Parts: sequence; C-alpha cells; structure tokens
Amino acid sequence: MSKIFILLSFFVAIAMAGGEPPGSSADQHATPKHTAHGTQPSDAEARVIDYLREHIQPGQALVVSELYNTVFTQPEERQALNKLYNAFFRIPLFLAEYQEKYGSPPSLRTIAQQFDLHNSNAADVLLRVMESDPRVPRFLTRDSKTGEITRVNVKMIRSDPRFGQTVERQLSGWEGKTAPTFNLAGAYGPAIDLAALSGKIVLLYIWFTGCPPCMKESPQLVALQHEFSSRGFTIVGANADKVLGLTYGDDVRQRYIKEQKINFPVVDWIKESDTAYGKISIFPTLFLIDGKGVIAHHWVGYAAPEDLRKYVSDVIK
Repeated sequence: MSKIFILLSFFVAIAMAGGEPPGSSADQHATPKHTAHGTQPSDAEARVIDYLREHIQPGQALVVSELYNTVFTQPEERQALNKLYNAFFRIPLFLAEYQEKYGSPPSLRTIAQQFDLHNSNAADVLLRVMESDPRVPRFLTRDSKTGEITRVNVKMIRSDPRFGQTVERQLSGWEGKTAPTFNLAGAYGPAIDLAALSGKIVLLYIWFTGCPPCMKESPQLVALQHEFSSRGFTIVGANADKVLGLTYGDDVRQRYIKEQKINFPVVDWIKESDTAYGKISIFPTLFLIDGKGVIAHHWVGYAAPEDLRKYVSDVIK
C-alpha cells in the first residue's frame, strides 16, 4: 500500500473529543505476565501490530479513513484497533506515573503487561508509532540497541495539553478529597451505588483480567474482606476490561472470580467513572474511601498487604 498510517494523533484527538474510533462498539516488581486462563492474543491484534511494524515511517500523513475502510475492515480487527486506541492515549500517562512512583522507566515487558499486549515487541511497536509522529513531543529516550526506555521526561508530558491535566490529577494525590460518586452495574450481581454505601468504609479496587499485579493483589483483598467485612468495610472490585477494550469474555472473568474465591462485589468500570477518577493508567489502582465519602488513601500499582491492612484499620478506628 502506498500510504503510511500513523495512529497516535488520531487516537489523541478522539480521546480529547470524548468519542470512539469508527467501528468500535504495573509494574516491573509484579509477577510474570501470563494471559488469563490460557486466553491467547487474537490473530486480528497480531495482524494490526505486524502491519504497523512494517509501515511505520517518520513524518507520514495520517489517513484514518483508509485504515478503517480499506485496511482493517473486519469486526475483530476494528476491535483490536479499539484496544490499541485505549493503550495509545494511556501510555504517556502510565510512563509518567511509573517514573514518579519508582524513579525509573518501565521495561517494554512491563508496558506489555499493563496494556494486555501479547509481548514486548508489541509494546515496542506502539512506542515507535509515537516516536514517528512529529506532532508528539519527544518525552522519552530509548536505548538504540535494546529499545528499552532509558528516560521519561515527566515535565514534558505534564506540559503537553493533551496529557498534562490528566497527569497532574493522577500525580497530585487524592487524599482528603471527596470521592467522585459512581453507580456501577454489577458484573454478576446487583449494581453498586457509592451513595448507598454512605457510612461504610469502601476500598475501590480498579483492575483488569489478566493483569499480573492484580492477580498478585487478589488474595490479599480476599483476606482483607474476610477480616473487616463485619466492621462496616467492603471492597468494590471494578473490572476495567470494557473500558480498556479487552476481549476477555464473561466466562473467563467468572472462572477467575471463582478460582480466586473473590468474596466482594465485582462491577463493570465505565468511561464516565474512569474520567472522574483521573483516567486510570496503572493497574491495579485503589482508593480507600471513609464513611463520609472522603478518600483516605490512594495506591497506584500493587499495594502491600501490611500497608492495606494498616490504613483500613486506622480508618475503621
């Protein structure tokens, strides 16, 4: 094909407008990546990634209509593009948050884990698309041999109007602020309305299926729910699969919930709530909300069990 397609500016423009692409319906300290219960990356996603790898060139014009109308015309291909759309807009936010939290950039493998990509090469391709678009600020530096990120310029990401406001909200801290309200449909039970939980202590746990640090976190949360549920405490597990455009089916989620013996309600995270909570970029993210609806503590990435227990105990007291 004679025309080369660079996606990032399109994805950012759509994200800023609050729309969807045409046809659309944590860290290095975590456990190793594996797809949930044997689910493999789709052939469609692999085709999209391969196409991008072969066609990336600096400074080429963006021809979105041809991507959807003549290149990726199958529903599963457009679904894969929708997933990548979500990843594109969140990657700069993730890089900034990760750099701030750990003092060093994430590996390609970690980026793949956070965005449910099937390998590090896919993460490399997405970064190359960003680097190829002259309109995107050069906020990262990479090793020319390995492709690994050596430096993330958080200041540059903060100063970019497309990302700055969201990054500032994510990094500035939530403690002492009133928790944004939510009313989320139950994945396998009744809806959960934060207003109806007034007087209870709520740990809002935002996760996605197959996320390695989320898998590591789950047993700790089950134990926490078991210990404190009789004292006016509950965890709300908000699953972000649909917001992120991931294709895990209900059967995979149900099997995971059953195998992990999850004893707290699971709801579907939605775009409106995601926006209200600053657009989550690192998973899991947790908000501890006291009985008056005020955020008492906020964790980005895996939270150690002793840390969780301490803060929950303090708020209960």
